[in-house]
Amino acid sequence: MAPLITLIAGFAVARIVGLAGFDALDSTTDALRVGLAAMFVLTGLAHFGEPRRSGLIAMVPPRLPRPALLVTVTGVLELVGAAALLVPATARWGAAGLGLLMLAMFPANVSAAQRRLTLGGRPVTPLGQRTALQIAFLVTAAVISFGA
Repeated sequence: MAPLITLIAGFAVARIVGLAGFDALDSTTDALRVGLAAMFVLTGLAHFGEPRRSGLIAMVPPRLPRPALLVTVTGVLELVGAAALLVPATARWGAAGLGLLMLAMFPANVSAAQRRLTLGGRPVTPLGQRTALQIAFLVTAAVISFGA
């Protein structure tokens, strides 16, 4: 739930700043870029610190090799994508890349839910709720990528 809260809070703060006269955030899409970037900074950093890192490594489907490396690579990609979202010239490509990354990582969420794993000492998000969140995150990335 923390990623959704971060997305919404980042969007709301950016939108308020835009409405207050900061031209760089003067649209809903600009504010969405900030919210999604904040969310991916949060989730990207989780790939590197305990106890979340070990939980993310455990989430990697068992059939995939080198789960620790996959968690590191996806964490780096999330942080790079977040940075790309904040640069208007790269925002659309960053959002598209993050959308593809979310699709590629979704099987890990399915696997984790099916195996009833924990993340940070708490059960992973149930699959139905995780799917709804994933759709919301993908729609946000699509709005940024394809424009509104």
